[in-house]
Amino acid sequence: MIFKYIFPQDKAISREVFTLALPVILSNLSRVLMSLIDVAMVGRLGAAAIAATGMGAMLFWGALSLVLGIRTAVQTVASRRLGQKKFSQCGTAFHNGLLMATLYGIPVSIAGWLWAKDFIPFFINDIEATPMAAEYSSIIFLTLLFSALSFVFQGFYTGIEKTRIHLRVTVTSNIINVYLNAGLIYGSEGMKDFIQETIPALSFLTPIWQWTVFPALGVKGAAIATLVASVWMALHYFTHLFSKQVRHKFNVFALSVDLSMMRRQLKLALPQGVQEMVIAVGWSVFYKIMGLIGLIELATTELLFTIMHASFMPALGVGQACATLVGKYMGENKIHKSEASIKESIRLAEYIMGTMGTCFILFPKFFLYWFTNDPQIISMGVFGLRILGAVQFLDAIGFTLWFALSGAGNTLFPAMVESFLTWGVVVFGSYILGVVLQVGFMGPWLLFPVYMALFAGIMVWKISKGDWKEIEV
Repeated sequence: MIFKYIFPQDKAISREVFTLALPVILSNLSRVLMSLIDVAMVGRLGAAAIAATGMGAMLFWGALSLVLGIRTAVQTVASRRLGQKKFSQCGTAFHNGLLMATLYGIPVSIAGWLWAKDFIPFFINDIEATPMAAEYSSIIFLTLLFSALSFVFQGFYTGIEKTRIHLRVTVTSNIINVYLNAGLIYGSEGMKDFIQETIPALSFLTPIWQWTVFPALGVKGAAIATLVASVWMALHYFTHLFSKQVRHKFNVFALSVDLSMMRRQLKLALPQGVQEMVIAVGWSVFYKIMGLIGLIELATTELLFTIMHASFMPALGVGQACATLVGKYMGENKIHKSEASIKESIRLAEYIMGTMGTCFILFPKFFLYWFTNDPQIISMGVFGLRILGAVQFLDAIGFTLWFALSGAGNTLFPAMVESFLTWGVVVFGSYILGVVLQVGFMGPWLLFPVYMALFAGIMVWKISKGDWKEIEV
């Protein structure tokens, strides 16, 4: 009986999920590696720098998260039209997404750049961390437009099953990001000292930062590096439109905007986009709560969130593959294959996240020492990381089914559930335990198993109910 859960039951579908997900998994692994290196570099600047960049990144994600709904809408419609063999309409869904992302991205980028210094003090109030967070955020918000356009490209290429493009684009942009991060955070001379002190075996790499003068800009340098890498990513995605397999089949340069289709896409995009924004604001408030408990607690939370993000990024590729296959097979009226895609996707996601979770439980200090040598942060982090390890198995189920519902065209239900649980369990519960009852760092983190278990259970119930099979997009 146990083999039913361990080994694939539909080998053809399992291979299709894996083939479609593998390029995204590899691109996400490269993104994870570069992200870990980025945080490790900032981490050596101290707890205030970690807290500042963590808060700035969370607020930026809150603004950008609305575009996740647009990405999902583009992917859902493109995959459904792919199954229906209406290839030119895949291109139309892409054009609609670009227009929506541009109309949102331009004003929000400018607003964040101009007013970051005004809203940052509400979320983090520390004599050292607040100015750094404001400086970092004002620059990072300029990347929003380019990140939004890249999300639309991702939704389109995933929807038409061209996921290998993600690997090429992500790897190159991440290399640019980590290279500029190193040079602009520490400066030419500082980078030389950093490598000799931390990784002397790599001292032969120092000349690549010596060909010009890199100024040591600290967290500001990290933001500039991200801006340059984001511009590169959007441009690199654009160049792949000239591929013969994309240009002619999907008519990507025959500019078309279909208002009727755009309304359907907005109907898909708004629930998920608003949900992602509400959730991102919720996590920002969670950060503020941890900051009220203490700066060390906030810095530890930022490191734990970075590691948690790294753990599910590879499995995110499985979720995206699942959404595409669910939509495509629904377009072909092969619901049984959509169901098989969901089951095989959960299995693959469990392999990935279960392995990571086990490692977090057994070797927490190994991961934490990557980022800091602060004994207080490491002591708290061991507890939090083991909690995260234990919930990885639940998270794999919840987020895969979230993608499955999105691929089918149901973005409202998972949006409402996740928003309610984030605010009702994590945010409110953390304030009661961490601030009112003064349980400290451990209290809020004990809520994560409750949150994950409820979300996974509700998603299983919704998929089992089966009403998603009748959705038209």
